[in-house]
Amino acid sequence: MAKLSANYEALYIIDPRKNEEDTAALVEKFKALAESNATQVEVDEWGKRHLAYPINDQTEGYYVMLTFTSAPAFPAELDRIFRITDGVIRSIIVCKDED
Repeated sequence: MAKLSANYEALYIIDPRKNEEDTAALVEKFKALAESNATQVEVDEWGKRHLAYPINDQTEGYYVMLTFTSAPAFPAELDRIFRITDGVIRSIIVCKDED
């Protein structure tokens, strides 16, 4: 039987070359998107951190953790939006309920 909802974590990294306003706008965009499609939305901005390996010649990124509860369709759509959003250099979404 399929689950109606599950708990997810989405970690995404914003290009550090974005200015503060653009970075804040991206964080707010994804928060608003999650709030309109999910419940128990929490945003934890980790700030600039050193990357494990260079991405597009960048050695730092602005990390943001987004946690939420939603139906399985929303994380797939969120992942698609992460991929097409200018300024997001990496993202991963994990279902915390899986064994």
